Amino acid sequence: MINKPNKNVIRQKRHLRIRKDINGSQKCPRLNVYRSTSHIYGQLIDDVSGNTLVSANSVEKEISVQLKGKNKVQQASLVGEILGKRAIEMGYNVIVFDRGGYLYTGRVAAFADGARKAGLNF
Repeated sequence: MINKPNKNVIRQKRHLRIRKDINGSQKCPRLNVYRSTSHIYGQLIDDVSGNTLVSANSVEKEISVQLKGKNKVQQASLVGEILGKRAIEMGYNVIVFDRGGYLYTGRVAAFADGARKAGLNF
């Protein structure tokens, strides 16, 4: 029998391969996305210092109240928009998008579109 490959291991390998080329700095931080089965998380990271500059996720109390009654794609879009607004308030307009090894479709694409809607450029 042929064993099925573990999708998460494949995603992690893809993410490491992509991360060789994507780096964030203080002027142009990296927007990292993590997608679990029920939630989505995003954070702006300065790879030079290793600090998280801005973050937003669907678990936060003030965000989760707004997400009730919405499907996962709509939730991802809203979380991306909130993260984008927070980033612009902190003075970050241009970023590098790191899809975390996920395919650019569904919730990951909705998250990116929400961040673009808020005014982030990438």
